[in-house]
Formats: sequence, structure tokens, C-alpha cells
Amino acid sequence: MAASCVALLALALPLLLLVAWKRWRWGRAARHVIVVVLGDVGRSPRMQYHALSLAKRGFSVTFLGFCTSKPHDELLQSDRIRIVRLTELQRLAVGPHILQYGVKVVFQAVHLLWKLMCRKPAAYIFLQNPPGLPAIAVCWFAGCLCGSKLVIDWHNYGYSIMGLVHGPGHPLVLLAKWYEKLCGRLSHLNLCVTNAMREDLAENWGIKAVTVYDKPASFFKETPLDLQHQLFMKLSRTYSAFRACSEPSDPGMERSAFTERDAQSGTVTHLPGRPALLVSSTSWTEDEDFSILLAALEKFEQLIDDGERLPPLVCVITGKGPLKEYYSHLICQKHFQHIQVCTPWLEAEDYPLLLGSADLGVCLHRSSSGLDLPMKVVDMFGCCLPVCAVNFQCLHELVKHEENGLVFEDSEELAAQLQMLFSKFPDPAGKLNQFCKNLRESEQLRWDESWKQTVLPLITDT
Repeated sequence: MAASCVALLALALPLLLLVAWKRWRWGRAARHVIVVVLGDVGRSPRMQYHALSLAKRGFSVTFLGFCTSKPHDELLQSDRIRIVRLTELQRLAVGPHILQYGVKVVFQAVHLLWKLMCRKPAAYIFLQNPPGLPAIAVCWFAGCLCGSKLVIDWHNYGYSIMGLVHGPGHPLVLLAKWYEKLCGRLSHLNLCVTNAMREDLAENWGIKAVTVYDKPASFFKETPLDLQHQLFMKLSRTYSAFRACSEPSDPGMERSAFTERDAQSGTVTHLPGRPALLVSSTSWTEDEDFSILLAALEKFEQLIDDGERLPPLVCVITGKGPLKEYYSHLICQKHFQHIQVCTPWLEAEDYPLLLGSADLGVCLHRSSSGLDLPMKVVDMFGCCLPVCAVNFQCLHELVKHEENGLVFEDSEELAAQLQMLFSKFPDPAGKLNQFCKNLRESEQLRWDESWKQTVLPLITDT
């Protein structure tokens, strides 16, 4: 027993000394905020936007997360934002799954706590949830030691995502739900992404939250035709779907699958008879069933074969994730004649340009909790890109059926919507253009302006 106490004291003493030194050296830094994502910084746009908005209001920001993908240039170029890499421990290849998971959680807890304690004390710790295990408890503990207030930004419930893989009754899922419910109450301030989630947090979790809707950043906008051409030519070097079917007869012309540029005048025009550009983005997880889209594309192809006046399609599905290989295999098994499907991973700066160049967006996100909204649709709307989205509980908070897009239940309904929207494409008087016009006229609030109205008063009044 004595030996155990000595060992525990030996572990705790350095931490206590570090806390005392930090308290003496800095105190609580009123204009410093730590943003924490126990995931890839480059694939966490909402937390990047939080960091940028904080920096614009004079806060210095330390951003902790995995550095797998490149974040937006604006984040990298800000002299007020410093990104600190967290080490991502891959799951062990040996032992029971629960042991592998336990080792990973313990490592992440110790590693995150050390990284937090090595930083200058902050007025606030902004934490994305999910993933919140073990981050919520660790950030709360670090906040207690350093005098920082914990702000949890609820994007979804972590246990509900785990339930898609293991089943809702699995012991790990039940443990995660208990942990999330218990530790979620420890925060000073809670933000969430929908009114439905705010109500659920209040009624079932005893947590008072403020709804902060996702809004598009300023760089999500319609892409001018000359920039569309540059993007298509760039992507055509890697992806055949963007290459022209035939070379122009005039050597002074540069051609992609969608556009043509006169090298002498610099004028860019759409190609006559160009394919329609359909875009979707995904993290390739269990809450998105891309077999719905593939089945709808098969029906669309059959309509073309039957003589319907419909354009060929280029379907671009962007993103990284665990099920990408599975769906790529399914796509390769399709033998489309009038449809090309490609699955690129785009640079952060190219993704808004692609959305602003597309004709239609498709969203297959079904919320694991039924309470979050797909940010990809927010970005598409920022680019005035109409969307066909699969229906779920609170989708109506974002997608207005027959106003800024369409809502579908299954592949049959999606195929019918594609047929209707692309009939006589490109048709200036068609429903697709009407949706675009509605989005332009809606004068959507952008992220930074929305953040200034909703979040900034919460952290300046406390």
C-alpha cells in the first residue's frame, strides 16, 4: 500500500508543480482560448470557424487536434491561431476489442491532459463533441486546474454514432451514453446545432444549451466561370470524368468536360451538350447509405436508354472515411454508359469552388440521433446550390422542400427528382434554376456574422 501511495505521489507531483507554476506565471489569460478536437483539424470545419471568429475578435487561439488533412488557408495564415498536433494512437492489433479501446482511451486522456497543461492558461476551452470520450472529462479537469471555463459544442451524441456500429444495447454504447450525460453537465456553456437538440438536451439530459446553427463561411459562394474552368482543368489531370470527350478543332481552345476557354481572348463558355455536375460529400460512415444514390443513378441511366431527354451525369463524391473502399468497390461494379462517378479528396480551397460550380447537390446523411444537421448542405446553400436530401427528424430546420431543394425517402423518389430537375437541362426556366434563384434571394447570414450575434455575447458577458 505504501509503495502504491509513493508511486501515485510521484506521478501527481510533476502535474501539481506544473499547475502551481502556470498559476504563478500567467494566471487566467482573458484573451486566450483553447479549441480542442479529438479528431482531424482539417475535417472539423465548424471548429475551424470558431477559431477564426475568435481570432477576428482579438483572442489568441491554440487549436489542439490531429493534423491529417490540411485546414483552410485562412486558419494557417492567421498570426493569432497556433495549431498544436495531437498524436493519434492507432488501435492495437492484438487483444480483445474492449482492451484495445480501453488502451486507446487511456492514452488519449493522458496525452490530451499533458498537452492542455503545457499550454498557456485560457479563459475558455472550446470542445467539439463528439468525440467526447475522454475529452469532456479531461478538458473539464484541466479547466478546474487552470481556471478555464469549458464550452462544449454539441454536434451530435457520440453514443448514438457508436450505436450504429455496435448496436444501441452494447455495453460500450451504454457506458458512453452514461459518461456523455454525466460529464456533459460539467461544462460552463453549451452550444448545439439545432433547436431539436437544444430541446432534447434540456428535457432528457438536464443541460441548457444555445442553438448556433451552422452557417456557410464567406468563401462558400457561386464560382465564376473562369475559375470553374481552372478547377476543371486542374482536376482533369487526375480524374478522367473532368476531361473533355474530344479535343477542340481549334488549337487555341482549351477544353474540359464542362467548359471551353479561348486562349486568345480568355473567354470561357459552357460546352454545348455538357454533362450535368452532381456533387455529394461524405465522411463515408454508417449514417450515410450511398447505395440509395447508386440505385437512383441506375434508374436515371435506364431512363436515358429508354429515350428520355436527359443529360449525361458526372457524379463527384468527395471525402475520406472507413466505408470509402466498400462503396468504391460497389461503384466499380456498375457499368454506367451515361454516368461517370469519381471519389476524389479535394484540397480545402478547391471544395468550395467545386460546390460553386455544380448543378445539384445530394445529401444522404441520416442523423444517428435524429438531432443534428448536415453541414455539407449548409455549404451547398452558401454556394446557391440546390440540394436533394434524404429525410430525417429535424431536416426541416434546414431544407425547405420545394423552396431550396427537395426531400426524398428512397432511391425511387430520388431518381424521380433527378429526372424532373434535369429534364431539358440546362433549362433557364426549370425548377433547378428557380431553386438557385430562391437561394440567391434568401440573403443567407454567414458564419462570422451569426457567430458575432450568438456566441460572442456569451463569452464576453461571463
